[in-house]
Amino acid sequence: MIDPFTYFWVLLKASLLSTGGTGNLPSIHADLLALGWATDRQFAEALAIGQISPGPSGLWVIGLGYLTDGIRGSLLAMLAISLPPMLILAVDALHRRIGDHPAMQGSVRGLGLAVSGIFLVVIMRLLQENGIDARSIGLVLAAIALGITKRVPVPLLLVLAGVAGVILY
Repeated sequence: MIDPFTYFWVLLKASLLSTGGTGNLPSIHADLLALGWATDRQFAEALAIGQISPGPSGLWVIGLGYLTDGIRGSLLAMLAISLPPMLILAVDALHRRIGDHPAMQGSVRGLGLAVSGIFLVVIMRLLQENGIDARSIGLVLAAIALGITKRVPVPLLLVLAGVAGVILY
């Protein structure tokens, strides 16, 4: 038996974390198969229906909802894929009203700085975990310098970087 709240959450989560179309397919596929609420055949059928139907390709989820949980599933799927765009519209309307307020502008600048800081921390951890050292940083800087000149074609630049990596390591 399909729990409607969990079903809705799976579809909403996938819709919130994807960019549309079939971008939510891996998340929904993994979650619904793990719960035993859908089969690969139902996914194939829903995708086929979504491709031949007029309209956006992301509407395949409504077909999947119907195939897995009938009318209730299709209504939950429609609601789950409609809420994120509605949320964006609401945030946009709010921003149009208070976007020029100094407090709002300050908070947006603060969020930008926070995201930049988080980005730098993540990059540093990735570099440390992958054993990045001074030689590899030098190789990257040399490749950037050659790329900026636009005198070396990108495919050749990739080959040169690969050869230099083999020689250095």
